Amino acid sequence: PFSTMCGTTCYFQDADDAKGMGGKKSLAVKALNQNVLLWAGFFAASLFVYFVLSGGDFSFLMTYGAMSRMFGFGVLNVKIYTGQRVTGVSLKTLQLYGIVFVMRLSSIFRHEGYLPYDKSGDWLYHLIEFLALCFTGSALFCVVGKFKSSYQQDFDKFGEMNVPPGAGAVYLAVPIAILAILIHPNLNSDFMSDFAWTYAMYLESAALVPQLFMFQRQKTGVVELMTAHFVFALGFGRLLEFAFWVFSYHELSSSGGSKLPGYIAVFSIFLQLVLMLDFFYYYYLAMKNATPLVLPSHNGMGMV
Repeated sequence: PFSTMCGTTCYFQDADDAKGMGGKKSLAVKALNQNVLLWAGFFAASLFVYFVLSGGDFSFLMTYGAMSRMFGFGVLNVKIYTGQRVTGVSLKTLQLYGIVFVMRLSSIFRHEGYLPYDKSGDWLYHLIEFLALCFTGSALFCVVGKFKSSYQQDFDKFGEMNVPPGAGAVYLAVPIAILAILIHPNLNSDFMSDFAWTYAMYLESAALVPQLFMFQRQKTGVVELMTAHFVFALGFGRLLEFAFWVFSYHELSSSGGSKLPGYIAVFSIFLQLVLMLDFFYYYYLAMKNATPLVLPSHNGMGMV
């Protein structure tokens, strides 16, 4: 009878729907487990460094922030090499971070004024920053060379005005360099070393702007989870540094005794964190629900 056939058909449709929902749920659970393991590994390593390789001083927050940066760029490399593509990655952000790490290393390898006070400042902090530079260079190589065909240049358009394609980062790099020349602390009593560290500090606060801008230009608003981990790790690192410098900014005084360099350093980090508030919120929702990170559309240049 027709009713029997209908009942049988509906039964199999319901079974297929249940199977599909079960499959989606299992994928979501798997993704959530991977996220938990990823961050659990990072925090376990952090505890090891704190208790074994650090003296437990408050300045360990600087090392912890550097570890988070290195972790972020490590995650980015895993995303790129496992997926064999660089979709959703901003070349300009990588260029700016490359400058950040080169400048900072050129200062801390020569002088000790801006190093953490605890044991991690003896060698570990240097190693972490060097590895972060290597990871950044590797990602840059993939964007401009190995996986260049997957680079989304049409979305990575920050600062593309009256400059060659891909050179938009100059609108951040040059003004911030001038600011660092004019206003910088004097902990190393060496102009080039003090300028290099200050430039890295100021520039890092703006280095993620091209990446956030690129997120905005993507029509779907969907951010790959590994790319989201990368950006969140960089933001988390800056949050840790903000916690340190908000209590230690007075140490960043100029040769004339002015605290203005410290004020600018703290304000620049604070501004970066404010620009990332939306991202942090939607990242939290994605982790909580084990779903893709979807950002809403906004008209503001730096806000996601």
